[in-house]
Amino acid sequence: MNDNRPKVEQAKTEVAAEPVPQYRAGDVIHTAPEFAVADADVFAVERGDAIAGTSLWRDAWRRLLKNKLAVFGMIVVVIITLVSVTGPFLIKLLTGLTPDYIPSDVSLLRSIPPFTAADGSFSWIHPMGTDNQGRDLLARVLQGGQISLMVGVIATLVSLIIGVSYGAIAGYLGGRIDNLMMRFVDVLYSLPYIIIVIVLLFLFRSATARGQVVLLFFALGSVSWLTMARIVRGQVLSLKNQEFVLAARATGVSTPRIIFRHIVPNTLGPVIVYATLTIPTVMLTEAFLSFLGFGVQPPLASWGSLVTDGIQNIGIFPWQLVFPGVTMALTLFSLNFLGDGLRDALDPQTRKQ
Repeated sequence: MNDNRPKVEQAKTEVAAEPVPQYRAGDVIHTAPEFAVADADVFAVERGDAIAGTSLWRDAWRRLLKNKLAVFGMIVVVIITLVSVTGPFLIKLLTGLTPDYIPSDVSLLRSIPPFTAADGSFSWIHPMGTDNQGRDLLARVLQGGQISLMVGVIATLVSLIIGVSYGAIAGYLGGRIDNLMMRFVDVLYSLPYIIIVIVLLFLFRSATARGQVVLLFFALGSVSWLTMARIVRGQVLSLKNQEFVLAARATGVSTPRIIFRHIVPNTLGPVIVYATLTIPTVMLTEAFLSFLGFGVQPPLASWGSLVTDGIQNIGIFPWQLVFPGVTMALTLFSLNFLGDGLRDALDPQTRKQ
């Protein structure tokens, strides 16, 4: 039987493979608007300009600089830190006064107003006045800044070490271990953390002022890691099944190395933001403990202990409360502004905004 149907001849076309472009260091790559990483890149493409490569941290830094409150907070924090570190040394070099110097003259053992000498005339020696024992208030406020910032930073580092390790291990292992570890966190959450800190400071009270400061580091850090553990656990749960983690498992990388070498570095964005917001919380808690008598002990002074002393004389010598209180409030506000700015800068959802 003859088949009279027409035969369809298919043309064979060869598609020429495009050569893969070779780039060298320093070359500028052009991209289309849909592949741009920011509005500025889109505008540059529309104008036909060349676009240089960028990174997540550089892009976040640019967005941070656009946030005026965050920049203001960062500048204030840097200035207060530098002045607190170098101020007492410069005051001692210029005037011979130290934070704990008590005059030998009985007539000077009283609180003097700012920019005032003992005889009532104008003087630059005590720009913030003196306390009840004649000690220079400026030197004590700067020393208080050293102690308060040190407590805030070191206690936050302790909480980060505990919280990041705990949350990363719980999130990566998963299953019953994760359930058991997070139920322990829930139990600690149900307890008033300030009561735990007071109990720890009372049980391990040190006989020296410096020893009490060291106890503050660990007491505050040991109760501030709970939220960080939850944050890191959530990040690890979203990362542990990614391709780079599966590749590490396939090549035989050990579990601790996968957790702390491959996964934890990818959670640094939320960790940095939360650390910036934890420092003012810890400093405020230290001030409250100093107000209760469990914080920094004499002869050392923190902003919290200075505010406590100033409250007792607020009706007679208001400058004893105003200067340490305003300095502490300005620092706390600046740290919160900086933390909010970092959160917005590192948030991937704002990259297109």
